[in-house]
Amino acid sequence: MILSALSHLLRLPAVSGLAQQSLLKMDTETAHAATIAALRMGLSPEAQQPDAAELRTTLCGLELSNPVGMAAGFDKNAEVPRQLARLGFGMVEIGTVTPRPQMGNAKPRLFRITEAQGVVNRMGFNNEGHAAAFERLKGLRVPAALGVNIGANKDSEDFVADYVAGVNTFADIADYLTANISSPNTPGLRNLQADEALKRLLGEVLAARAKARTRVPVFLKIAPDLDEAALDAIARVVLATDLDGLIVSNTTVSRDTVAGLENAEETGGLSGKPLFDLSTRKLAQMRQRVGDLPIIGVGGIHSAASALAKFEAGANAIQLYSAMVFGGFDLLDTIKRGLVAGVRAQGQTNIVALVGSKTTDWAEGRASA
Repeated sequence: MILSALSHLLRLPAVSGLAQQSLLKMDTETAHAATIAALRMGLSPEAQQPDAAELRTTLCGLELSNPVGMAAGFDKNAEVPRQLARLGFGMVEIGTVTPRPQMGNAKPRLFRITEAQGVVNRMGFNNEGHAAAFERLKGLRVPAALGVNIGANKDSEDFVADYVAGVNTFADIADYLTANISSPNTPGLRNLQADEALKRLLGEVLAARAKARTRVPVFLKIAPDLDEAALDAIARVVLATDLDGLIVSNTTVSRDTVAGLENAEETGGLSGKPLFDLSTRKLAQMRQRVGDLPIIGVGGIHSAASALAKFEAGANAIQLYSAMVFGGFDLLDTIKRGLVAGVRAQGQTNIVALVGSKTTDWAEGRASA
């Protein structure tokens, strides 16, 4: 991962000048592994002060000290959720995890589009499987809301059964679960967003949740490439269930915002700054369709202003990942301070007051960060 993040994490004099340039030339996935290793070894800074009162919020009954989370994809195997929480995230979502371990797609499979602050990945749900993640999480105290993002094995004969297995495995140790049906890198997975398939998926997943000892909140993560008719259909299905919330959105297969740039032609999902407008518009459009249903906004957040815009578009909480490829973990503190300033500038006392204040403008394409 995250070359800039690695330099921020280690905070060593050697990580500067020519050494920094060497890191920037490192293979992206190798650097990601180094960042995870640095976190495991305790080489990360910790939040220096408590979160401001303006950022405290509740999401599906979960008390959050701040509404800024680490998105799934960074800590796929639940190696460092506690360390990420101590950095200052209000939520940490591990995964995507599948029932059986799988290698994912062939390398290279992670690419920077540096000029646009974008990232393309075709990872393919590479992970060590349910058992490995469960063993790491069992009994672990994480000082933030812990989410587990569940998915399906590429060669599974029944994708829905894999999601049910995820609920059965993690319902009693996670603070929330996310059914990720929107990755473009597992063939056929996005078909689960279609009407009848989604009805079956949610029916079986929520039935499994009902049998667990704990009623864990369940979110559904959707793609940004859905048209308005598809959003209508998803909203109808979701509102007929007791699903707890949505995550909008995953990566996009579109390349309109990065056409002609280096690595833009690589297959996979595009994330980072180029995704911001599309994902935020889809967030607002879904907010219009689902009323007060909780939504976590993801996609393209790269600054305090863009984070604030997600809330104004209708997000109750947000998640980061790709922007830290370019901004490092210092971006988390920058965003949280910017959110507090934004709340105060609008004469409010809490971030909740800003949620949905510009939904219509974003939905109709009249707003920008």
